[in-house]
Amino acid sequence: MDKIAILTSGGDAPGMNAVIRAVVRTAIYYGIEVYGIKNGYEGLIDGEVEQLIESSVADIIQRGGTVLGTSRSERFITHEGFNQAIDVLKKYGINKVIVGGGDGSLRGAKKLSESGIDVVGIPLSIDNDLGFTDYSIGFFTAITTVTNAISNIRDTTESHGRANVVEVMGRDCGDIALYSGIAGGAENIIVPEKKYEISEIAKKAIVGKNRGKRHHIIIMAEGAGNSYEFAEKFEELTGIDTKVTILGYIQRGGSPSVVDRILGSTMGNVAVEHILKNTGGYVMSIREGSVKTYPIGDALKMENKFDEKLSEILKIISI
Repeated sequence: MDKIAILTSGGDAPGMNAVIRAVVRTAIYYGIEVYGIKNGYEGLIDGEVEQLIESSVADIIQRGGTVLGTSRSERFITHEGFNQAIDVLKKYGINKVIVGGGDGSLRGAKKLSESGIDVVGIPLSIDNDLGFTDYSIGFFTAITTVTNAISNIRDTTESHGRANVVEVMGRDCGDIALYSGIAGGAENIIVPEKKYEISEIAKKAIVGKNRGKRHHIIIMAEGAGNSYEFAEKFEELTGIDTKVTILGYIQRGGSPSVVDRILGSTMGNVAVEHILKNTGGYVMSIREGSVKTYPIGDALKMENKFDEKLSEILKIISI
């Protein structure tokens, strides 16, 4: 008889609990035993496995984080650690695993799949940096959090006639900066995917100041440079008092948005139905509003593309 387990791995993302809830209840609906693996691949290695029932996932859809816990596991990529993880699955008779996480977590899922375990991956990441899906679960909550922060920062920035460089997450992907920049009415975004000229940004700020504008919001992805060095140079060029706000881990927290709850519930449900009908080795994806599946190896090779059109729209409407 099939047994399904679910784990969440890597950085936490709002919507993980919606996925867990959907996986557990869908499996039970089809008469399948379902297990929760605590603390990601670390918990799998250590045998932190427990059977879940309907009430195990009651009242969690609205909660941020993950009730199963998460981690980043160096041991899982070692021969010894991986074999220990496989032994734990065999001990519990688990032959199907659903993994929720970002790129590193899904590469771990691929490794499990190659060992003969049926695996389905679900994209859970606030960074939206996975090329095989239009949106990852957690992204919309994160940009809502950032957008709300921008609104609060603008109030004080405008009161004092200042500029503010708001640093957001995104080492290699600028989607949080881009989307929150548009939603928050930022004047500029700085992202890893695009080169920028600080002189042009400064010129834009001076033009705005000369026509009476009392604030200037710049959203900077963490992978695009040093926010404090940028602010110092910007202030030197413009004469505008410039502050830096680093939002940090606040972007990972909070109750998931309606969109992330729906995406998480849908993908969790479809993942279980898919893994019961097929062999594993797939990932869930959202393409043009529909859930699709891709072989996990092919999916991880897909390039994440920066939305140049959306970037151009921001440039035009922020003059």
